[in-house]
Formats: sequence, structure tokens, C-alpha cells
Amino acid sequence: MESVFEEIAGFIKEQYPGKKFIPLHAPVFNGNERKYVMDTLDSTFVSSVGAYVDRFEQMMCDITGARYAIAIVNGTNALHLALLLAGVERNDEVISQSLTFIATCNAISYIGAKPVFVDIDKDTLGLSPAALEQFLNENATIGSDGFAYNNKTKRRIKACVPMHTFGFPCRIDEIAAICTKWNIDLIEDAAESIGSYYKGKHTGIFGKIGTFSFNGNKVVTSGGGGALVTNDEKLAKHAKHLSTQAKIAHPWAFMHDEVGYNYRMPNLNAALACAQLEQLPAFVDNKRALAQLYKSKFEALNMNFHTELPDTRANYWLNVLMLDSKEQQQQFLAYMNSNGVMSRPVWELMHRLPMFENEERACLTNSEWVADRLVNIPSSVRYE
Repeated sequence: MESVFEEIAGFIKEQYPGKKFIPLHAPVFNGNERKYVMDTLDSTFVSSVGAYVDRFEQMMCDITGARYAIAIVNGTNALHLALLLAGVERNDEVISQSLTFIATCNAISYIGAKPVFVDIDKDTLGLSPAALEQFLNENATIGSDGFAYNNKTKRRIKACVPMHTFGFPCRIDEIAAICTKWNIDLIEDAAESIGSYYKGKHTGIFGKIGTFSFNGNKVVTSGGGGALVTNDEKLAKHAKHLSTQAKIAHPWAFMHDEVGYNYRMPNLNAALACAQLEQLPAFVDNKRALAQLYKSKFEALNMNFHTELPDTRANYWLNVLMLDSKEQQQQFLAYMNSNGVMSRPVWELMHRLPMFENEERACLTNSEWVADRLVNIPSSVRYE
């Protein structure tokens, strides 16, 4: 396989000419980033109040189609806040996928709730509606209070958090229907899927709340940043209140009416985010063009390059190659990373981590199959 790996490495380097080392996903600042950041510095409004925070929230509404958007300091905090707003409490259960970034389970754990792991679909890399429905049918009952309860643990199943993995939309409409049937709040972890669409609708707006991340390695970055979107006015107002330390508005008095959080995105980060969001269509088009080049190359090599499903439009945040075995995966990773091409496996499955190894889980055959084969390859926006 080494000759094939050499050919792949060479092809990837051709897409990023002049670079000795090809990162997995580097930010590109070719728009108004410097202008907006300097404008923020000149204004002295660099913290959580400022014109760019307001502009960022409006841009997120325009992009996603959500009625309301709240600027949050990062994606993990956005997810934590979303769970709190949905009424998740200590010892509640939250269904998610084992194949996810640690932030999903960390946010659940901040509340003292318990993650429950359900399998993914191989063709979406996201939560499987069939696996979700099977788990609920076999393990849950609707209680007299109208909520779903786990028959074994007796805990309330309050929320479900599917993730649009690497920007590929999962079967979110089917998941939403199942959650409605079982009175489980749907919170979309859309951290990786800004610019991705499912059946013509942007990810993040199919459930009660959606959350996004704008970390330095995302399609759009604000250095550190996140957002929460919803169509519920009451939830949106509560989200903004909680994210600003639950402070009651007053010209000078410091009054707070509940436990709040310092989760508001600073204006400085929002300025960067606005400039990046202006370029989102171009970024996504650029990344989708790269994905097509990869697809053609890997088809010619008779290798499995992961592509979007019909009726979806993925942002291809991180391109995915599925190898034949764990052994081949490790050989690929070793070769690429020692030859100037960053490549990574999927995150360690959550149920294999020490803090989550004893949590409830269904059969995770697909998750384990994917974890043994998947590699991410360089996916940055390409500019000369």
C-alpha cells in the first residue's frame, strides 16, 4: 500500500502548492477580518457588548433561517446552555452518539446528567434514527407525567443530541419525529455543519435548539466562539439572560435573579466571525470543489471516499476516507503524518473513555466499524 499512500500524499500536496506541511484545516482570512477587528479596537467595545455581536446574531438568523440566534463564547458552552434551557436536570439521561467530539458528553456531564449512547448510520456518520427508535422501543416507557423513562435505570430521558459529523447532515427529520413521539427534546449539535443543509433546510433548526462552533479549525472561525439558534422567543430571551450572568437590566444596580453564566461572545470575536460569515458561501463552494477532486481521485484508486447523501448539501468540513481495516488505518496515519500531510482518525469513541465507559449504551457496531477505518485528510479552503 505504500506506493498508493505516496500517490495520495502527492495528490494532496498538489492541492496546496508551495506548502511543506499540509494541516488538516487552517483558517483563511481574506476578507474584512482586519478591518472589523480594528474597528472594534477603535470603538473600545471589545467585550460582550457591541455592534458586531448584534450583527453576528442577525447573520446567523439569515444563514440558518432560525428566528433567533444568541452569540456564545464557544460551542461547548452553547450546548451546555441549550441543555439547561431544555430543562435537563441532574440524573436525567440524554441520548447521543458515541462517535462524537468530547464536548458533547462534557456538556451533558456539566449538569450531572447521563449520556446514553446509540449507534450511527455508516452513510451519514450521525445518529441512526433506526437505532434510536429500536433503543426506545426496547428500553423506554412513557410515564404518567408524559416523559420517557429508561426501564432499567428509572431515569427520565429528557433530551437527544445528534451531531452532524464533519458537516454531513444526519437523518434529522426522522430523528425529530421519533423525539416528538417520545416527548424528548431534540437539541442539534451542529458545531461542524455551518453551511450544511438537509432537504433544503439548514442544520440546527429541526429541533428545540441548535448549537454551532466557530473554533479556529472550523469552516468559519471567530478564534473561539459559538452560537445557539432557536425559533422559540421565550427560550431565546432566557438564553441571552443566562449567558450574561442572569443580570437584570438596570442603569447601575447589580441584580441577578438566577444562577447565570459568563457565556456571551465578546465583540472582538464577533467582529472576526462577521467577516468570516460574509465569506461562508465562497468557503463552502471551495471546499465542495475540493471534495469532488478527492472523490474522483479515490474512485480511480478504488478507495471509499465519504460523500453526502441525496437531499443533503454538506459543507465537507473535514473530508473522510474509509480504509479497509484498523491495520490499514494505522499505516495510512503513520505514512501521511511522517510525510508532511496531516491526517487524523475519528475521535476516541465516548464509551471507550474512562469517564463514560459505564454509561448506558445500545449496540454500537457501526460506530466501532467506522472508528477502526475512518481517517480525515486535509480540507482547508484553498487560496494561492
